[in-house]
Amino acid sequence: MKLGRRASWFLLAFGVWSWVIWVTFVKNLIADASGLAFEDGSPTAYFWVHLTLAVTSFVLGTAVGAIGLRGLRGLRAGTREPVA
Repeated sequence: MKLGRRASWFLLAFGVWSWVIWVTFVKNLIADASGLAFEDGSPTAYFWVHLTLAVTSFVLGTAVGAIGLRGLRGLRAGTREPVA
């Protein structure tokens, strides 16, 4: 598969966006004072489910961003690097 410049930039931007959004979410989750994330100082099921979602999104965002970065590097080298 060959990626064009637009697709590569989109994938890289998606990876960065994913990190920005989910880091902010995790910070807000940890600082939660409403009682949803922590009850008597212990994490609740709500906390663990949302932390799992955030970690999964970090992994997927990193993978997608890496594919975009690899596509851009291939374009800079003058060849379109196959992405597998």
